[in-house]
Amino acid sequence: MILSHWEWRAFDGLSTGALYAVLRLRSEVFVVEQRCIYPDIDGLDEHALHLMAWQGEALHAYARVLPPGLKGPRPLIGRVIVAPEVRGIGLGHELVRRAVAQCDAVWPEQAIGLFAQSHLQGLYARAGFVAVGEELIEDGIPHVEMHRPSGERS
Repeated sequence: MILSHWEWRAFDGLSTGALYAVLRLRSEVFVVEQRCIYPDIDGLDEHALHLMAWQGEALHAYARVLPPGLKGPRPLIGRVIVAPEVRGIGLGHELVRRAVAQCDAVWPEQAIGLFAQSHLQGLYARAGFVAVGEELIEDGIPHVEMHRPSGERS
């Protein structure tokens, strides 16, 4: 599969159509597929950078990056999603790689954080993240906090 393009956008740079696609994909995966009832619209999107992978008009992958100080001392990668129909082709690895590269570019010399669903620790470990602390249940799903030390290159 060849994606038509990857793009980074600040919230104010998202078109209405792109915002709708992002919220739709997040709802389809986190709420419907994973049966997780949680407040997805959490007031943080307005402060985040949004990474999107498109094929034509279809959004196939997405991640949001929160700046340091908003939800902790380090940049935080979250809402990492690959659409079900394109899983298994390495898109998740590329999505994480691009999110990490953006964090390194915007906030050099800072560690990066994320809260991984426990079964996805290997995906993030390949990008240099290590688990910290104990597993916790967030919105009914086992998660583990992970950090990537500053200066780490994947």
